Amino acid sequence: MANFLPTTNPNFPADTDADKAMAYSKPSYETDDGYTNDNYPGSIGRVYIQTFEQNVRVLAQQMDSKLIDTVTVKSVGSQMHNWDRIGKMEVEETPKLSNLQETPNKYGDWSRRVSVAQTWNMGTSVEQENPIQMLIDPQSALTREVAYAMRRKIDRLIISAATGTVQDGLGASVTWPVTTPGKAGYNHGIDHSGQKITFDMLTEVQEMFMNATIDPDIPKVAVVSPSQVRTMMQLTQQTSADFVHREALQRLNATGIVPNWMGFKWIVSTLLQDFPGTDAGTTTQCLFYTEKALGMQMNRDITVRIAEDPTKSFAWRLYAYMTNAALRVQDEQIVTLGVKN
Repeated sequence: MANFLPTTNPNFPADTDADKAMAYSKPSYETDDGYTNDNYPGSIGRVYIQTFEQNVRVLAQQMDSKLIDTVTVKSVGSQMHNWDRIGKMEVEETPKLSNLQETPNKYGDWSRRVSVAQTWNMGTSVEQENPIQMLIDPQSALTREVAYAMRRKIDRLIISAATGTVQDGLGASVTWPVTTPGKAGYNHGIDHSGQKITFDMLTEVQEMFMNATIDPDIPKVAVVSPSQVRTMMQLTQQTSADFVHREALQRLNATGIVPNWMGFKWIVSTLLQDFPGTDAGTTTQCLFYTEKALGMQMNRDITVRIAEDPTKSFAWRLYAYMTNAALRVQDEQIVTLGVKN
């Protein structure tokens, strides 16, 4: 049998230590720290050459607007939009007692909220040589990143509008929190910022809606942070078959909360604000509202443009913008709950 073991070739001298040291030398694009570009931080340089992925991996983040489907959206072309409202009316206290009686004439309690659209934008750029030097084209990934950021901005606008100052039809400012009309003790801004969320707090929120005579058939939304979800997953009323149907427990949604529990569609958001007057990060101002509580004036939905910029070495410029405004339309149909994280 032939011997295929390597043998020393007498025609070539044996490798010296220097030769062995030179057996591998770093290519010109590789630096001592393993990266390929001296100025990679915050740039696209860190994925030069070294990546063999088919797609850019998007870092953990909220990719879509979670709240846009929970508010009333109006597509308009004007900068300002009037949201007209009418209060409840009652039937005459006394019945009709005679023929040809005077026709009753009650004026409705009309009011108005006004939204003013603003344009929000962002942009980034990619050098012409980057797609060539990379094994993947970064433009599609950057486009998605820009779109994700714009969608998160929509949620921030909605959350801010829920408790922000809103302008009425006379130009006056309406602040939060409000009190249920005719019920001085029912403040829609509930403060339990010294305690974690409990089952009793959620029943208090429901009581607030009932006292405001909100139609029970109107869908309601609960927006909470991950901290509240963790607490609620330990509540017996939410996890025990003594309180919830077994079938419902087997169909827990992605948040770990029973679908439609306590009559709410549960949404988890990391964008919620701290309860006013508390240390940052120690509390959360949870939102509970109906689809009629908040409005979004949408003049221009998210629009993304990609083009070469001749003033910047013909780099690819990515630009996104949207024109909209969010506001609180009906105060009575929203309740905030400040709780400890």
